[in-house]
Amino acid sequence: MPVVDIPGSKSITARALFLAAAADGVTTLVRPLRSDDTEGFAEGLTRLGYRVGRTPDTWQIDGRPEGPALPEADVYCRDGATTARFLPTLAAAGHGSYRFDASPQMRRRPLAPLTRALRDLGVDLRHEEAEGHHPLRIEAAGVEGGEVVLDAGQSSQYLTALLLLGPLTRRGLRIRVTELVSAPYVEITIAMMREFGAEVRREGDVFVVGPGGYRATTYAVEPDASTSSYFFAAAAVTPGAEVTVPGLGAGALQGDLAFVDVLRRMGAEAEIGPDRTTVRGTGVLRGLTVNMRDISDTMPTLAAIAPFASGPVRIEDVANTRVKECDRLDACAENLRRLGISVSTGPDRIEIEPGEPLPDVQIKSYGDHRIVMSFAVTGLRVPGVSFDDPGCVRKTFPGFHEAFGNLRAALGSSNA
Repeated sequence: MPVVDIPGSKSITARALFLAAAADGVTTLVRPLRSDDTEGFAEGLTRLGYRVGRTPDTWQIDGRPEGPALPEADVYCRDGATTARFLPTLAAAGHGSYRFDASPQMRRRPLAPLTRALRDLGVDLRHEEAEGHHPLRIEAAGVEGGEVVLDAGQSSQYLTALLLLGPLTRRGLRIRVTELVSAPYVEITIAMMREFGAEVRREGDVFVVGPGGYRATTYAVEPDASTSSYFFAAAAVTPGAEVTVPGLGAGALQGDLAFVDVLRRMGAEAEIGPDRTTVRGTGVLRGLTVNMRDISDTMPTLAAIAPFASGPVRIEDVANTRVKECDRLDACAENLRRLGISVSTGPDRIEIEPGEPLPDVQIKSYGDHRIVMSFAVTGLRVPGVSFDDPGCVRKTFPGFHEAFGNLRAALGSSNA
């Protein structure tokens, strides 16, 4: 029975870095994810003047409730959406002049709903090139707080950024949300804010955050549920296989653990224990129609195993995946067609027919880590699957190919 040690959650690590930087005192993060995204976030903090100390298993951050130590800084956010959305919000609560830029890929991703809300709260913020996109400059003078309206229909990260800001404002925040996608990620944010001493509550479509700042703590980062989906899917498509991920169980913060319920609906066996989750392949994989709005980061995982189902797989309400690292709906469709699979797409859906994928196909990654990791699962059943940019997995899991290769060997794949 393969037991797979999954690196820490990217989502939790990014939030923990923000909270630690904003807290009063020194915070220790235990088993944080070390990847391009999170290293970029930590580097951004140091550029702003925060101290980040590293050991192999922990990070220590000296919090500064008053904001960045440096009065001026130029921060490069790499490809990281959390870095690009959270750090400008953190800087806005301080005092100084701060510029933020990002990779071409991240420059294409939208920021407008968040930056519009920050401006509505009185933040002096200017987009230097395309409106609603990086690069941007903030002339920070603290944030008074008050009421603001936010559309988080493209990304829940807009709401998370404002929630994290709330305790750093002078009067707190009331955030009225008109649209919201990936709601479980917001629940992660709220739970973590409370762990760091903040007061936050939800009243229907309004989120209320009190002022008062954060307190430092020691915080253990749980394994990444989105990353775990590839290993759970590997078990589901391999008859008789069983994969266990320790540290990710019934008390997990991450909503993406619900992906195992999708696999269960398709015919796999799944057991979520107090501190671990196990998926077993039964040799049965049924087609289904599933709404993945709340777990959309696992949409490519399901799309990549859909050809092996006994009937069509239809994934709905995932329009937000079109504005991720790439247009993931189109990327999945293109790669499935390369594999000879019949696919149709709409503005917020993809439907995949069952079929026997063609061998010796190169997957087009679009520079997206989730496309590569998802179609690695396809490669368990299809010989000769390769990738034009296998290294893009460094964004969230630098050791993915080695770990997945070990799993392939343990499962006794015919393609090993």
